[in-house]
This record gives sequence, structure tokens and C-alpha cells, in this order.
Amino acid sequence: MARVARSLILLIFAWLAGTALAQSGASAEQRAVRYFDSNRRQPSVLLAFLRDMPKGGDLHVHLSGALYAENLIDYAVSDNLCVDRTTSILIAPPCDASCEKYTSKPAIRCAYGDHVLYNSIVDAWSMRNWEPGGESGHDHFFATFDKFSLATHNHAGDALAETASRAAEDHLEYLELMHTADSVQSGQLGAELGWDDDFARMREKLLAGGLKDIAATTSKRLDDDERKMRSVLNCGTAQANPGCGVKIRYLYQVLRGLPRETVFAQILFGFELAQSDPRFVGLNLVMPEDWYVPMHDFDLHMKMLDYLHGVYPKVHISLHAGELAMGLVPPEGLRFHIRESIERGHAERIGHGVDVMNEDHPLDLLREMATRKILVEICLTSNDVILGVKGDSHPLPIYLRYALPVALATDDEGVSRSDMTHEYLRAVQTYDFLSYKDLKRMARMSLEHSFLAGSSLWASDFHPMAACANDRAGAGKVSNPCQKFLNANERAEMQWRLEEEFAKFEKKF
Repeated sequence: MARVARSLILLIFAWLAGTALAQSGASAEQRAVRYFDSNRRQPSVLLAFLRDMPKGGDLHVHLSGALYAENLIDYAVSDNLCVDRTTSILIAPPCDASCEKYTSKPAIRCAYGDHVLYNSIVDAWSMRNWEPGGESGHDHFFATFDKFSLATHNHAGDALAETASRAAEDHLEYLELMHTADSVQSGQLGAELGWDDDFARMREKLLAGGLKDIAATTSKRLDDDERKMRSVLNCGTAQANPGCGVKIRYLYQVLRGLPRETVFAQILFGFELAQSDPRFVGLNLVMPEDWYVPMHDFDLHMKMLDYLHGVYPKVHISLHAGELAMGLVPPEGLRFHIRESIERGHAERIGHGVDVMNEDHPLDLLREMATRKILVEICLTSNDVILGVKGDSHPLPIYLRYALPVALATDDEGVSRSDMTHEYLRAVQTYDFLSYKDLKRMARMSLEHSFLAGSSLWASDFHPMAACANDRAGAGKVSNPCQKFLNANERAEMQWRLEEEFAKFEKKF
């Protein structure tokens, strides 16, 4: 028996030694893969892993929707705003003199001492505690923006600081924020000048009417907002918030639910702003796709984009398309938005793309998108709470099967009460087939398909360009040819930074 026991012990030691040797011979990436696989059924451990994992960029995030209700309440208090106790809609002062519960229009600061009021505001301004019932998730979600809108008017700098800080906590390196940075001044100019069926003539009227002046004013305002952001984050000091290291670029946000003359003016402004201010890397059309004007004027909006793309061919376009589900609109409304957004709207990326299988000839469309390398911005939490689309009903597995580039995105993380880490967690817990390498590829895709200036680091399938072919991120000094290439190409520089973060992360396992 003793001999058997000794033999068994020797076998165990041999197995342990072999395992240790195999582990030591594995690459850092392989060890990260093993750790991920061994813990994917342990949500708490997996959450910690995903929290620390580098995630590249968030390409689909609305600045106003990224703000948590608690922060918005603070902004409203600093502006001495009032709140309707019944609807939680912010109202300009004067407020009721008392915080007593019988008042209908108390100062919002009253919520600090009234937990019932405070909690009702947070629930009204977000999806927290929302349950299916009298109001759909779709309607509750989109109603939040009008309720808290007043709180955002004077706090763009604070909002940028909050968003950058949260991105850093999620180990994001880059944000493309959708932001109506001119407060719809361009749209107001369009409303004043009126509609003209001749796009060229309308463009000339808007340019002559002061559109370029609005662009200059908008850039100056953004200078101030970014200064405020850096101040709030203590950038350049020993107490600098990690958010100082997050690179931010902007997509001008066009409100497509407004009248046609307003929408045209905003689209034109987005093109002009992207030409005059390098911080604006493109534009996007927002507001619910199923509302009357976006549905009724969809063809007109595509014509506007087609014409203006011809005038400004170098300006990038990403479009919300296919943020629809069966029953939300008539069946014919599901059949063409994604294809038209690509072929006539010149979208280089598609936001959501949830109803792709309801499009005419969907498999042909998927093949076309794969060939043209149209990235889909996947917003899992948003698609669930707004449309009720999740799990097997969501097209993410189909997009991957047809080899489309995809990247996870937060959409409106404050309203949804989520963040990028939980988007990754939701993806892994929903789809068993997703591996660590799949997630890593999505993070890389987010920068590969960003609208950052310059060339990509990658020649093909994540093999580096010749200048950096002999360099390895995280290995120490970068060669002169590679450093010169990175310095000349903002996108490649961010991609190299991501690879360095991956090297650092994977060494932990």
C-alpha cells in the first residue's frame, strides 16, 4: 500500500510539474484565454477579468445619454432648477418656496432631503426599476431625455469629465461622442431661411446666412467645455483622473425627427464642422427611427446625405439604422433602412442593425456589408430595454457568422444604467460561443473602424504594417521607423497603445 501511495504521489507531482511547464511555455494570450475559459461560469470573477480588460473604443455613445441621473441632479441643483413632482420634468425657476410634500414645483435641491422624491427622479430619468406595464421600455427610455434636458444645457464640460472618467474605469482608450454641440443653432437657421427643393441653392443660402459663423462659435464653445473637463479631472496635476488619458473625438449629432429644413441645415453643419474642426470626425442622425418624421422623411434624409457626401466626400458618416423590431412599425418599414443607409446614405458604420434579417434579401445584404467592411455598432443592453430584442433574437451571432466587423457599444449607458464592462459581460453570458479572442477582436475592431485620422497599424488581419512589423507592443523601445509611423498616424498610435495595454493585461495570467 505504501508503495502504491508513493507512486500515486509521484504521478501527481509529475502531472503538476508538467502542467506548470505547459503554463510557462504558453504565451501570455494563451494563459489569458485559459483563465477566461475556466471562469466564464463564475460571474463575479468574470466581471473582474472583464473590468480590467482593455476595450479599445466606444464608437456609439450619446453624450447626454451617457450621464447618470445622480450627476444630472447635481447639475440641476447647481443651476437652481425646479422639478415637477408628478412627472419629474425639470422646470426653470422660480420654484415653490417650500420643500413640503404638498408642493408641486419644488426646487430640485429638495430631493437631497427627500429620498422618495430623489428616487422617483432617478427612476424617471433612467431605466432603473422600470417594469413592463403601462409604459413600454421604448417610451420610458426616450422620454427621459426631455425630462432632464435642462440640466445638460450649462454642463457640457462636466458631462465630458463624467463620461471620460467612466470610460477610463472601463479601460477604454477612445470615445466618439455623439454631441449636438451647437445646441441646434444650425437647425434654427434652417428654419428661419425655409425649405428649398434645390439642395445646392439651399446650401448656398445657409452658408451665406451665417452657418460658418455658427461653426466657429461652436468650436470656441467646445474649447471652453474641454477646458472645464480638464479642470474637473485635474488633468496635468499629480491628482489627475485616469479619464485625462482617454482620447475624445466627436460625431455631430443631427436630430432627424425635426422638420426637413432643420434637418438639412444640421446635416450640412455637420459636414462643415468636420471640415473646420478636426475634433469632429463625422456625423450621425439620431432620434427614434420609428417616430413619424424619421420614417416619413427617411428617403429625403438619404437624398440629403447623398448630395452632401458628394460635396464633402472625405467626411465620415455613421448612421443609426435598423433600430427597429417587428410590430414597432409596419412590416414594410423594416425592409430597407440598413441597405439604404449604406448605399445612399454612405454610412461607413451602422448603429444597432437589429432588424437586418427583416430587410429585403438579408443574406445578400450581409455579404455586401462584409465585402465593404461595414462595422456594426452592437448595443446589447439598449436593444433589450428599448426593443425587447436579446439572446437568440439578436443578430450579433449572424453578423459574426457572415464575418462582419462588429464592436460592442454602450449607446446611452447612463439611461440604461450600464457601462462597457457590463456590455462585455452580457455578451459573454448570452453567447457561449464568444471567446476571449472574440472579445479582443471586437476591441481591436473598435479602433480599426474608428474615424481617427491617419492610417491603420494593421496591414491585414491584425498583422502590423511594414514600419512596425519587427516591433512588439509591450516589449520595450519602439524602433525609429515604427515610432515615426505612429507619430504620423493618430489611429495607428491609438491601436499601438491598445496592443501595449493588452500585453500588460495578459501578463497577469
